Amino acid sequence: MTTLSVKKLFFRFIIAAGLLLCAMTSYGQSGNSSIKLIDAANFSIDQTEMDAIKAQMQAAVDSGHLPGALLMVGNNDGVGVLLSVGTQGPGDDTPIDQETIFRIYSMTKPIISVAAMSLVEDGLLNVADPVGKYIPEFNNMQVINRETGEVTPAQNVMTVEHLLTHKSGLIQEIFSPDTALGQMYRDNIPADSSITTREMAARLGQLPLFFEPGTAWHYGHSTDVLGAVLEVATGQTLDVILQERIFEPLGMDETTFYVPTSKASRIAEPIHGEMSDNTIVRPLLSGGGGLNSTTEDYARFANMLLNGGEYRGVRIIEEATLDLMSEPRIDESVSREFFFYGPRGNWSMGFHLQPTDGNNPNGPHNIGWRGIGGTLVVVDRENDFYMLYMEQRRGGPRGAPFDNTTAQRVVYEAMAD
Repeated sequence: MTTLSVKKLFFRFIIAAGLLLCAMTSYGQSGNSSIKLIDAANFSIDQTEMDAIKAQMQAAVDSGHLPGALLMVGNNDGVGVLLSVGTQGPGDDTPIDQETIFRIYSMTKPIISVAAMSLVEDGLLNVADPVGKYIPEFNNMQVINRETGEVTPAQNVMTVEHLLTHKSGLIQEIFSPDTALGQMYRDNIPADSSITTREMAARLGQLPLFFEPGTAWHYGHSTDVLGAVLEVATGQTLDVILQERIFEPLGMDETTFYVPTSKASRIAEPIHGEMSDNTIVRPLLSGGGGLNSTTEDYARFANMLLNGGEYRGVRIIEEATLDLMSEPRIDESVSREFFFYGPRGNWSMGFHLQPTDGNNPNGPHNIGWRGIGGTLVVVDRENDFYMLYMEQRRGGPRGAPFDNTTAQRVVYEAMAD
């Protein structure tokens, strides 16, 4: 282990001990909020633009698409935009605010990816490692022919980097419901989270892959398997890994896989679509989409990314590591057939990469990702801001006046005016 790794481990021990001995020093305590309001003019957004954005958000509530939503724009200086409309759920009079708890679903993935790269820094993991080194079921992988259903031995070895970049060959039933492999996932992976993280990974390792690792991008269970890899690499469960490496140092004391019943009154609920009861503790700790969080909490993580891996003097990963994580990983050798954005943008080791200038697809890009329940994080280091949009919605009528895609667009438009 390198001297840097030893120093980091020692530093993490000191942080954890300090938090245990003096809980009142936690960032999550009163007076240490991640939200310090500043003038929106710091982001080149004026009051007229703020009012117009809020009116669009309110229109989505008034039209019955969602109960409420929150939009935040901030940087190291503070938060210049904090707009909220509506309530936490149908029949709930509690207004949505920065302490409302949301199911963030795939916004879990960037957190898991950062945790993975912190293990790489500490010498506990290598992105070139075969997944089978940690999950033996991946040592004898097979690939299914999507046309004939024939299964043959895989020629490529799946690595940790393939999990980080979604080039593993793993998919997810929800994104490929009409395929033979999608049906296998449906039959073998219970939807009720009744198996553990490592049990899920073992089952996935016994199923064929959708394509040879490294040859295409496809959204799926890659980060779930990555979570199992982290558990094996550390000998800890995923919740403990995240608590020690990210949540405690950043003061993210509201971000958990399951919500204590004492906080149930703060959980946002959708009008349309069903979301599971996130107060019921289940065996699965899903690295791909299992976390719940508040806007105030996730702002700490987003600010850390904006600041090159550090937040309020606490370093989570080195800036060079974050730079490596932000490099494009879809090149000419990788099929974009299943890439969400087609020919536009790219994917890195844990984040989407979207050009910040629509006229320059090869120019600067932001990093981030969204959750299937309507949430979004965008971190734009070139323009020095992060953005969070929080709502809860699954399905429902089309044509919402506002959603996470709209949120990103109107923020960039307001800044450009």
